[in-house]
Amino acid sequence: MDDLKNIVVAVYNRKPVYLKDVAEVTDAPIDPENYVFIGFGPNAEKAGVGREFIKEHGNQFPAVTVAIAKKRGTNAVVVAKEILGKLKEVKPVVLPSDVHVTVTRNYGKTAQDKFDELMFHLGIAIAAVVIFIGATLGAKEAFVVSIAIPTTLALALFVDLVTGYTLNRVTLFALIFTLGLLVDDAIVVVENIHRHLKLKERPPLQAAIYAVAEVGNPTILATFTVIAALLPMAFVSGLMGPYMRPIPVNASTAMFFSLIVAFVISPWAAYHLLRKEAEKETGKFVLEKTLTYRAYNKIVKPLLDSALKRWLFLLAVVAMMAGAVLMFFTKTVIVKLLPFDNKSEFQVVVDMPEGTPLEETARVVKAITNYLSTVPEVTDYEAYIGTASPFDFNGLVRHYYLRRGGNVADIRINLIDKHERKRQSHDIAKEERPEIHKVAEIASPKANVKVVEVPPGPPVLSTLVAEVYGADDELRRKIAKEVEQIFKNTEGVVDADTLVDDDHFKYEVRMKRWKLRESGVTEEQVAKTISIALNGAPVSVAHTELDSDPVVVFVRLPRNQREKIEKVLNLSVMNPQGKLIPLRELVEVVKVPAEKTIYHKNLHPVSYVVGDVAGKYEAPIYPMLAINKYLSEKTLSNGRKLKYTFIPPSIPENDFEPVMKWDGEWQITYETFRDMGAAFIVALVLIYLLIVGEFQSFVIPMIIMVPIPLTMIGIVPGHWIMTKLLGKTTYFTATSMIGFIALAGIVVRNSIILVDFILMRKREGAPLKESIIEAGAVRFRPIVLTAAAAMVGASVILLDPIFQGLAISLLFGVFASTTLTLVVIPVVYYMVEKRSWQGT
Repeated sequence: MDDLKNIVVAVYNRKPVYLKDVAEVTDAPIDPENYVFIGFGPNAEKAGVGREFIKEHGNQFPAVTVAIAKKRGTNAVVVAKEILGKLKEVKPVVLPSDVHVTVTRNYGKTAQDKFDELMFHLGIAIAAVVIFIGATLGAKEAFVVSIAIPTTLALALFVDLVTGYTLNRVTLFALIFTLGLLVDDAIVVVENIHRHLKLKERPPLQAAIYAVAEVGNPTILATFTVIAALLPMAFVSGLMGPYMRPIPVNASTAMFFSLIVAFVISPWAAYHLLRKEAEKETGKFVLEKTLTYRAYNKIVKPLLDSALKRWLFLLAVVAMMAGAVLMFFTKTVIVKLLPFDNKSEFQVVVDMPEGTPLEETARVVKAITNYLSTVPEVTDYEAYIGTASPFDFNGLVRHYYLRRGGNVADIRINLIDKHERKRQSHDIAKEERPEIHKVAEIASPKANVKVVEVPPGPPVLSTLVAEVYGADDELRRKIAKEVEQIFKNTEGVVDADTLVDDDHFKYEVRMKRWKLRESGVTEEQVAKTISIALNGAPVSVAHTELDSDPVVVFVRLPRNQREKIEKVLNLSVMNPQGKLIPLRELVEVVKVPAEKTIYHKNLHPVSYVVGDVAGKYEAPIYPMLAINKYLSEKTLSNGRKLKYTFIPPSIPENDFEPVMKWDGEWQITYETFRDMGAAFIVALVLIYLLIVGEFQSFVIPMIIMVPIPLTMIGIVPGHWIMTKLLGKTTYFTATSMIGFIALAGIVVRNSIILVDFILMRKREGAPLKESIIEAGAVRFRPIVLTAAAAMVGASVILLDPIFQGLAISLLFGVFASTTLTLVVIPVVYYMVEKRSWQGT
């Protein structure tokens, strides 16, 4: 430090001027432009900090955060482990004893936990399907069918390796989702071989070959209808497209390989394992004596014999379907893009009015973090005041990384593992939000505090986003402020805010040019002096014995001398004659309104209003409809009703009236369900064309596709039933829609197998009613077994927060559609074909 004092900063009258003579040189800490500190909650032990340490040293400490991101294509788990291993090596050597290191975020561990959990679920699903098949078909049959599972999964994963798909959460879910479908082809083939071996109409080898040939065409067609239902979903656009694409791609790949395994490996294994058991059985198998035939005949025959019963039955089915759809309009079942996930973190974002000093923002943050220290599930938190926190994908989309200045702050809160707490992260955020707002209100009524959760899927700027367009800047901003107030007054909307800057002022320094000319001082001198005083500047370097590199000498006024412009104007500048002239004589300071941030979207000026959703209906569509109703009935300050739209508005190039467009989660929801609807239509067309090609008829495909809408009878009430069972809202989500589309292929598979047998009996000259009842009795077992296998596979992911909707759709949709298919298809087929069938 003494070396720094002896630096020559100027030469005056051939005499050196030393730094110690013109400035105070101390080793005081650098005046910060932001504050960062870490604190701990009641579960600090989970963050590696003991209670004794907190008692001795306190609960909050200044901190520096180091954020590390992995390269594309690398494994997050491996990278995280290697970094932590390297940290253990260098920590004793590099860090002083009083500096502590805590890992506040480890997405490598999160990824590993998700992977382990899903692999566990995959194992359970495989075991459940095998046990179910064993209990229904027999031990040997179960072994034959189960061969298809590891073989198909291995082939599908090999394709992923070749094509570059990584093994992630969505990929694993795709495999779990298709697990119940992978055994369908094998079940149909093995069950038919088993039936023909029991009939003893042919030698075992010929019986096995004939059995495979009998179900070959319908099985191939059924498999490709499932693929046709799934594959169009791979072309969903927007953010959700890449997120969900592994599901249709991997599921379609797995289904294709399961078909090959069912026709190559399953018949060979079934022949060798089942023939000896069939040879030992005595007596001939008689279909009419079976319990299945008698029960099915008792249910279906009265419907075939009576036109009144047929129409009453079909009307009852239509009524059930209409009632199921009506549950959406009565809000019995709530539609949402994705449900809330159970994360181990959430975020508090603090916005103060523009121009707020850093210290006042820090005071608000301090009050909030003191409260967070009492929340039972909190392990630790990191507060970033005046700067942005290390951002994640959510922060990237919400532009948090751009946040700078004394009026902004960011708090990252970490929670204990989800298995160690009763409340889910969404429940914690929702229940603590009012308390955090109360604390912030007491600390500063001007504070705008938002509780931000990590989204379960693609992030958006906010859950609710209203984009206000208009050519007149002042009018547009005024309208945006009014829309913000409407947000605040709407039930279920929380954390409402606008990106319109508050009115604030700045000091504009204007040169007195005539005074500058009289004094001989240049404008550059004045500008540099003020800049160095406020922002600082390096003026020299010092070479000391203790440092290998030169030490930069950085000069700036202390904070207490630059807080007010009057103190800055006390500085002087030197003219060529060596006379010091005060700045206040050379400039005048004018207080003027500061410019506001200008936003553009698609080259049009726009102002944003944002908000979140909490309450009874936590989906954005419901408060949006309430706000739209208000806008349709009320006029705003400009004396007109604000037009609103759900799609990008057509805006003229010149002057135009303000118009509002909804964005945010709604935009992704709209794009996702729009594209999924289009994918569903494409799937229906492909399925229809496939069936037409097989049966050479335009009418039969319509009969076969009748059960597709019947899946809604199970899907929609299924979400309501799960809401009642779990005690919390179960949303109809994008994954629920994936399940609905997939069911189109699954239920058509059952119809194909049923109708194919009816047509086979027709070619043999059997009567219509006898053919229908016999087809239902013979195909009852493979249809029920394949449906039940799909349900067992889906049940494993029933409690997963994200893919719960998919599981519910498969469970209840398969159950309802399969039950109705076995009755509806025979009835409809009889009504269509009874006049043209020979031998009726």
